[in-house]
Amino acid sequence: MASIQKRGANSFLLVVEIGYSAKGKRLKRTKTIHVNDPQLLKKKKKLNEYLNDELTKFKIEVEAGEYIAPEKMVLSEFVKEWEKKYAKEALSGGTLNNCLSNFKNHIEPVLGDLRLDQIKTIHIVNLLNNLKRTDGNGESSIHVKQYTYRVIRNIMSRAYEWKLVKNNPVDGVKKPRNKDEEMHKVNVYDEEEVEQLFLAVQSEPIHWRIFTSLALAGGLRKGELLGLEVSKINFDEQTIEIDQTIVMGENNKPEIKSTKTKKSARLVSLPKTVMDELKFYVKYLEKEKEKMGDAYEQEHQWLFCNEYGHHLYPTTPSKWWSRFVKKAGVRHIRLHDLRHTSATLLINQGVHAKIISERLGHADIGITMDTYGHALRTADKSAAEKLDTIFRSKSQKESNRQQSVNKS
Repeated sequence: MASIQKRGANSFLLVVEIGYSAKGKRLKRTKTIHVNDPQLLKKKKKLNEYLNDELTKFKIEVEAGEYIAPEKMVLSEFVKEWEKKYAKEALSGGTLNNCLSNFKNHIEPVLGDLRLDQIKTIHIVNLLNNLKRTDGNGESSIHVKQYTYRVIRNIMSRAYEWKLVKNNPVDGVKKPRNKDEEMHKVNVYDEEEVEQLFLAVQSEPIHWRIFTSLALAGGLRKGELLGLEVSKINFDEQTIEIDQTIVMGENNKPEIKSTKTKKSARLVSLPKTVMDELKFYVKYLEKEKEKMGDAYEQEHQWLFCNEYGHHLYPTTPSKWWSRFVKKAGVRHIRLHDLRHTSATLLINQGVHAKIISERLGHADIGITMDTYGHALRTADKSAAEKLDTIFRSKSQKESNRQQSVNKS
């Protein structure tokens, strides 16, 4: 049953009954709408048609379970709606699990019982400032604080977009920063260490040699490397197309996801030497496919796969990397830090931050500037030193010219 009740000069209450509670009480969903068109208010028939249309839409929303009642909705309840109506579609399974775990451990105990409209900026500030380790032993790390910031910002952004709150309280909160400037430095290999790495990886199976080359040459994420297919390589243009990633999803099962940092796939140019290696590797894969016959996967032609053509498990590269650097005696950095190494090498070569941002698939250049701020500042100092050399030379020439004039 549904009805319309006039509440004021231009406001109307839509009411949809959804049954009875266990105690026999009628359960209702309500929504207030305002009609701001004076002409519509004067024409009774058109007004009734408009209101009935709105009531029908509201009834469909309620019956489909898509209506979120803003009255007295607390954050913990809203997160269930956020997960169902946004996060399951927009986030990978692994990312969603991490977000929900962070919410349960850090946000819910502090803000979970507050109504959405009661959450103010100061609540978010206090949450981040007072964040503790889950075991109770001291303050949370800066990384946990930053992740918590991202989670609550995402949740409250959806609440604002869905018009459940008038303002996003997180908008007035700055992302937590590490006070120690040195901690901002990304852990990367220098050029000598890259040479050492390439020498050491030559003794590894061919797929790991190619994997390492692409990680460094393209600055690709692990999931993006695993999601590469032979069809995404353009040998004529010397580019690879990045449009999907393989990540750990729900229940620890791999998922193939579209990359979502850009609306369209990004193209990454590669050096000729790397493309030549890729040509050789693709021919190798074709021979392996012929050997396995029908047992080889037919739907995809993954670049990094097992003997049956199935893509590698998301945790496999990191496990290999840990064993490899230990065995090879190479300084240990995370596998993901090869991506940072790639960006830093480009910065040192004077490549513009905007180009690097596009190669890495960052949503905006601000992420690049934040992540590689130290390297960019170092490159800026180097640029200043080069300018100083030019100006010293110019100054010396001017001094010599003046001396020549004085002598004459």
